[in-house]
Amino acid sequence: FFFHIDFIIKSYIHVNRKMKYKFKKKPYAHQLTALEKSWNRDTFAYFMEMGTGKTKVLIDNLAMLYDKGRVNGALIVAPKGVVGTWYNQELPAHLPDHIENVTVLWQSNINKKQKENLKQFHNPENSHKLHILIMNVEAFSTEKGYSWALSFLNCHKGLMAIDESTTIKNPKAKRTKHILNLSNKADYRRIMTGSPVTKNPLDLYAQCQFLDIHHLGHDSYYSFRNRYALMKSANISGRSINLVVGYQNLSELSDKLKPFSYRVLKEDCLDLPDKVYMKREIQLTPEQQKLYKQMRQEALATLNGKTVTTMTALTQLMRLHQITCGHFSADDGSIQEVKNNRLSELLDVLDEIEGKAIIWAHYQHDVKNIFKILEDKYGPGSVVHYYGKTLPEQRDYAIKNFKTNDKVRFFVGTPQTGGYGITLVQANTVIYYSNGYDLEKRMQSEDRAHRIGQKKKVTYVDIIAEDTVDTKIVKSLRKKIDIASKVLGEELKAWI
Repeated sequence: FFFHIDFIIKSYIHVNRKMKYKFKKKPYAHQLTALEKSWNRDTFAYFMEMGTGKTKVLIDNLAMLYDKGRVNGALIVAPKGVVGTWYNQELPAHLPDHIENVTVLWQSNINKKQKENLKQFHNPENSHKLHILIMNVEAFSTEKGYSWALSFLNCHKGLMAIDESTTIKNPKAKRTKHILNLSNKADYRRIMTGSPVTKNPLDLYAQCQFLDIHHLGHDSYYSFRNRYALMKSANISGRSINLVVGYQNLSELSDKLKPFSYRVLKEDCLDLPDKVYMKREIQLTPEQQKLYKQMRQEALATLNGKTVTTMTALTQLMRLHQITCGHFSADDGSIQEVKNNRLSELLDVLDEIEGKAIIWAHYQHDVKNIFKILEDKYGPGSVVHYYGKTLPEQRDYAIKNFKTNDKVRFFVGTPQTGGYGITLVQANTVIYYSNGYDLEKRMQSEDRAHRIGQKKKVTYVDIIAEDTVDTKIVKSLRKKIDIASKVLGEELKAWI
């Protein structure tokens, strides 16, 4: 009895001390609960839906551990579309001001400046600071990326976190093997994802193995599979192989996850704003960079020395914008494809969410490409389109099936055509593959999901090509600036 009372009192004091922690930004209630469950645990899984702020939870957790003297370094592993957000936005926004830090964004093409940045970790003057190394998960497919991470963890009391941990779901992948090899080098380990099971429950094995091989009670993938999957032998091309045909014992698996994880859905977060905005950054491919530079020079030559009208500047801006989206109009009027990272980033985002999603694209050409790649990946009937070339009877079909057919997950269209007058509250994720310049079209297209009948918070994700016109377009639209009517020609010229 007295032991029980003592435990309650200590727990009460412990929680209240954490409540008084000097956060840079006050956590929402669900974020504070996540911290209370995890902050001093060696291993933990934040299964928090996109838009619920799992990144802030991890940063607050890191800050607490550093202030307690338990860590002096952190290795953050994230998809390539997110590492820039960690470096430029999330850490500056949430890491408390009293924590001096040296933060480096690792790049595969390490140059002299990058090497100098990495040397800061070994500078005696920085020994008292929190060292943070941010790496994209793709880097762990290489020996160079693996060796840099190993070197960092070997000389730090470290926390290692995998953001969007479904990227290591494949136990056979080289990057997964490298990351699993590193796991015992970190004193604290965290995984973060909004959708822990993207295709099947077996995806959990490698993610949980990174935390602790004993968490799920299986020391091999095959024993785990035998426990939770239904297998069937099949003969293919003269070879006998085992195929997964179903799943079993899932309630048991769910119970095993509970002690070291916390699940958060947007619908459970009463204090979240109704609209949550996020960015996914991509880099231009070398082919895009070359074309973008060439087109930019031509645009400046056209605009220099002349009175710049808004329409003229918008035309030049559009040409640059098309290149960031992966195509351009040739002199003969044909549309030429340019190798780009935008479609692959879209697929990465979709892997992280559950349920239905709306995808808006500014150009009809992009709608066609998105429709095709989603149909190829998710199967016929999984996606409908709604844009200028969608026939009237097809439009009715698209709306009806998106609303009533569970197999139809994705609604792809242009804000010009689909952004007005229709209700699509079945989706609570809206992705802007690309944006136009008209604020009204942006706001109207946002409201297709955010209107009467929507029972969940809505997350809006902008895919942005960094260091291009993309950045200023999205920044202006989020500030409720109508680029087409309120930004003058000379101002737009400066964007170029």
